[in-house]
Amino acid sequence: MAHPFTFRPRLLDALAGYDRARFLGDLSAGLTVAVVALPLAMAFAIASGLKPEAGLFTAIIAGFLISLLGGSRVQIGGPAGAFIVIVYGIVQQYGVGNLIIATALSGVLLFVMGLLRLGTLVRFIPMAVVIGFTNGIAVLIGLSQVKDFLGLSIAKMPGDFFGILGALWAHLDTFNPWTFGLALASLALIVAWQHALSALGARVPGLAWLARVPGSIVALVLATAAVALLKLPVETIGSRFGGIPAALPAFALPDFSWESARFMLMPAVTLALLGAIESLLCARVADGMIGDRHDPNQELMAQGAANFVVPFFGGMPATGTIARTVVNVKSGATSPVAGIVHAGVLLLVILAAAPLAASIPLATLAAILMFVAWNMGEWREFAHLRQLTVPYRITLLSVFFLTVVFDLTVAVQFGIFAACVNFIWRISSLSHAERLTAASHPPLAGLEEAVQVWRLYGAIFFGATKMAEALEDQLPRRVLVLDFKNVIYMDTTGADSLRNLVDACRERGVRLIAAGFMAQPLEMARRTGLLAQVQADLQPDVTSAIAAAIAALPEAGAPPPRPA
Repeated sequence: MAHPFTFRPRLLDALAGYDRARFLGDLSAGLTVAVVALPLAMAFAIASGLKPEAGLFTAIIAGFLISLLGGSRVQIGGPAGAFIVIVYGIVQQYGVGNLIIATALSGVLLFVMGLLRLGTLVRFIPMAVVIGFTNGIAVLIGLSQVKDFLGLSIAKMPGDFFGILGALWAHLDTFNPWTFGLALASLALIVAWQHALSALGARVPGLAWLARVPGSIVALVLATAAVALLKLPVETIGSRFGGIPAALPAFALPDFSWESARFMLMPAVTLALLGAIESLLCARVADGMIGDRHDPNQELMAQGAANFVVPFFGGMPATGTIARTVVNVKSGATSPVAGIVHAGVLLLVILAAAPLAASIPLATLAAILMFVAWNMGEWREFAHLRQLTVPYRITLLSVFFLTVVFDLTVAVQFGIFAACVNFIWRISSLSHAERLTAASHPPLAGLEEAVQVWRLYGAIFFGATKMAEALEDQLPRRVLVLDFKNVIYMDTTGADSLRNLVDACRERGVRLIAAGFMAQPLEMARRTGLLAQVQADLQPDVTSAIAAAIAALPEAGAPPPRPA
């Protein structure tokens, strides 16, 4: 038997048979992903209320650790748009010091989840919940970028939905047409770039490589050059943050205050759950693209290690990122070496080209995030809602609106609760009893009043106790036969409802014969004492049970009169 705890990064297996050709593929993919990650890392950090270098440090350190220790061959880790809303709220309410604590604590939780082999449980979160909060986060990301997209002068943006709307409305008079024009041009270039280049590459094979250059980096380079050369009156990284440092930060502990740190447990749980969902969904997408199967528990432990380390070096929460992972796969990555290369390239960019970042316009970063938010949302699900069940619609829309208007934690909690209630209701509606008659079992002809035979279906659990109560209300005169052949599950509450049915039969002089117990219901009947109550009249199948019931009729005495 294998030891329950295993720590084996996928890198060890991926390096078996590693050769020069595979390395060149990983090198090319790593360079391409680094180009994609550069503007996104800065944009995610700024949108989260942090300095741009926080995103870069996260992409470098967390990206390196996730590739080094992870359970996927091609997943790329780093800052993600899904964290923006949560991180911004923590920073605004509790400060950067407590964000460090929350991120590190989420890392511990993620590692423990992997250690306890809980990676597969994340897959049980309903898609309605995932799509609801993903679309809600996308709306909030887009809304948070309106300020920099329009060039509004707002000293401090609120973190809540109505506060954001109020601040934008109150400062519309500070609209900057230069900023808006630059942002609009950047967004148009990003949207048009891939489509135009893909069409051109199809016609001119020699230019196909241009389609691999992301539109976001093209827009970033052109907009930065325009701002620097034309001296456009727009806000830049240099004017707001003073640029980015040309070195990685040293290890630093936060200013710890128990008065505020004690409130970090729920934000840490939210970060851990969201990070787990995002990274494992991303790994599943990557599996489908490369025909592999990731190790979810190893991936969670790698995510945990990265999130525990990176906040002490100026970083922010990290997870697996779908956009960068897809680019990694399409660029020819074959192993985690590509992710390590991507982190190394970003480090070289910081060391060599940090001064150039001062001229990057925030309007272009806002346009990039607008594009990311649009691609992040599953908007087609709204158009298909009419084709789906009412509970699914209610769950998805409730999670979406709660995420946008209130809080992601509340939205996910409500979504999971609603999904559980819906699941219990649906399973209980599938659990039912069907009476067998002489049409299917001829020996019962003429005995319908004395003998009743019921075949039970589904699960006998706390949500389906009404089935046993209904049988109790219509007991036969002599013998009740229960066929458990199609019962797939029984819990203690369900077994207790059947024990009450057995007691009711005894009080009214009705003999109860049970048949066809499957493995799990039989084990539960044994553990709860139900089996001991029906052991004397236990039959292997319904045919034997009907024969036993008919044989018992001449021996049965007249039952006591039923109460009025």
